[in-house]
Amino acid sequence: MKIGFIGLGIMGKPMAKNLIKAGYELVVSDRFAKAVVEELVVCGATAAETNAEVAAQVDILITMVPNSPHVKEALFGENGAAETLKPGSIYLDCSSINPVASREINEELAKKGVDMMDAPVSGGEPKAIDGTLAFMVGGK
Repeated sequence: MKIGFIGLGIMGKPMAKNLIKAGYELVVSDRFAKAVVEELVVCGATAAETNAEVAAQVDILITMVPNSPHVKEALFGENGAAETLKPGSIYLDCSSINPVASREINEELAKKGVDMMDAPVSGGEPKAIDGTLAFMVGGK
């Protein structure tokens, strides 16, 4: 199973590293953190230039970005992940976003046959680093 990860900031970077340590194939992208992308490549990830390129290669896509507009941009903006998400794939949003935005995103992705799980996390950077975040997941 191949996982895509978009958003490699304070929370996303350690989450991605823990997925690599657990043995998952990971494809990563972050348009603002190219040095972190390279760091994760050294750890075993594959780099992608765009979010669409990430989504085209994976079965599960995870985003961990600051807020609702960032999630929508990652999915539906230029070279957005939604362009290439395959039917039957799963999208997990770990960002803390507006529930209305989550419903809107879910409706759009459902048209493509993609299941969305709203999965914000609790525990902050220390728990992201040690791999003990609490996930609050909602979805089908």
